[in-house]
Amino acid sequence: MAEEEQPAGDDAQKIIRAQKIYLKDVSFETPNSPEIFLQEWQPDMNIEIDSKARGMDDDLYEVVLTLTATVNVSGKTAYLAEVHQAGIFRMKGFDEAELHRLHNVYCLRFLYPFGSAALSELVLKGGFPQLLPAPVNFDGLYKQRMQAAQQAQNPEAV
Repeated sequence: MAEEEQPAGDDAQKIIRAQKIYLKDVSFETPNSPEIFLQEWQPDMNIEIDSKARGMDDDLYEVVLTLTATVNVSGKTAYLAEVHQAGIFRMKGFDEAELHRLHNVYCLRFLYPFGSAALSELVLKGGFPQLLPAPVNFDGLYKQRMQAAQQAQNPEAV
């Protein structure tokens, strides 16, 4: 990691590097099994995405992506699966606005393939058909959230 140590100052190098990727928490519930397996499989599916980030020591940040899949069949919950996919990232040389964007776009984009694979595997091991979460445009989501927050602060600017 010697290449990460750069002198401070105007020409200090900006660095972003994943240090560790891990599952922080996993949950799977099938409250209506085994009867749910006898139902015709016409799922009503909802996948929610959430995230949080926190600073650690020496330009290290933990970012956690939460994926929650709730699937109902015939009005009953087939399963509820949740994965908290986390990573520790070294981010050096960025201002607060840049860090906020990196946490909410770059890091989530990095974590999503790991989280969606873990979620899919969890569902399969639960005895249900394969779940393939769709790709997510984290940049677009970030822009929408920033615009919504800006409009909430200044509603006359619309």
